[in-house]
Amino acid sequence: MRKFTTRDLSLAAIIAAVYAVLTLILPIPPFTGIQVRLSEALTVLPFLFPAAAPGLVIGCFIANLFSPYPLDIVVGTAATLIACILTQYMPNRYLAPLPPVLCNAFIVGAEIAWFETGFTSAFWPAYAFNAFTVGFGELLACYILGSVLLAALPRVSFFRAMIPQERLNRLGFDRTAHTLS
Repeated sequence: MRKFTTRDLSLAAIIAAVYAVLTLILPIPPFTGIQVRLSEALTVLPFLFPAAAPGLVIGCFIANLFSPYPLDIVVGTAATLIACILTQYMPNRYLAPLPPVLCNAFIVGAEIAWFETGFTSAFWPAYAFNAFTVGFGELLACYILGSVLLAALPRVSFFRAMIPQERLNRLGFDRTAHTLS
């Protein structure tokens, strides 16, 4: 386990700020069933940068302070934390967007269903609907925009210098080269 450096702290702070601002300003539409949060594309970053995870969790917490669902502060943030941890251990960049999609679909979908229906007989249909809609929005954000980030960031020398070597190896990059090795 490597030490958490000043560079890591700075990266986490920047990601937290960007995530919170994008969530609050650019959700399409905000805090509803089907939404494509552009900020959710950032949830794939722990695959490249382990220091991104704390930034994403803090940014999610800050954004969820403005949610109409009070439990979102805890439950939504927990979903992001779990997704970040799982994303770090994905074997390749094609699977890296999967944890945020699944965690948010199942966890946030249940939270919204509970908020709407409580634990009544209507919970399970509401859960199925909300898990689908939240998951679909996550799928679009993570697999389209997030995949672009995973492909582009290692090609930029500034970002490539911050990616741990073992992660670059998984991507087939050489730290000194500008292309795949």
